[in-house]
Amino acid sequence: MRNRQKGFSLIELLIVVAIILIIAAIAIPNLLRSKIAANQASAVGSLRTLNTACIAYSTSYNQFPAALSNLGPVGSGGTASSTSADLIDSVLAAGTKSGYTFKFTAGSLNQSYSITATPITAATTGQNMYYTDQSGVIRVDTSGSGASSASTPIG
Repeated sequence: MRNRQKGFSLIELLIVVAIILIIAAIAIPNLLRSKIAANQASAVGSLRTLNTACIAYSTSYNQFPAALSNLGPVGSGGTASSTSADLIDSVLAAGTKSGYTFKFTAGSLNQSYSITATPITAATTGQNMYYTDQSGVIRVDTSGSGASSASTPIG
């Protein structure tokens, strides 16, 4: 009688590896799309937070902030002031969060403002660009040309 060796043949192992690769090829693009959707939702949420912080700042100092950093946290042991109002966290005050860059532009005599949110890398962090101003309406541009006051409001 012959001794039969126990174990898997090379063909069986190759079939298992092929199945794993097929599953990975299906799952990875879905994971990337989910990450992009999460970053875009975070950008909209951050713009809402910034609008609320600007309104609170305006109520306290009778004007809108001159820069995004003016809404940021107070240094150690300090108190809130017009240059560090402690209305947003340090991550958002730095201007970059969840794959998006936020650009704050103060209007004439700090009586208005606009904020744009642009993805750091359109292919991996987000596809939409966002815009908001003192009206509180958040607008989206999906074409990649840049969001502005003429862009479509989000629903």
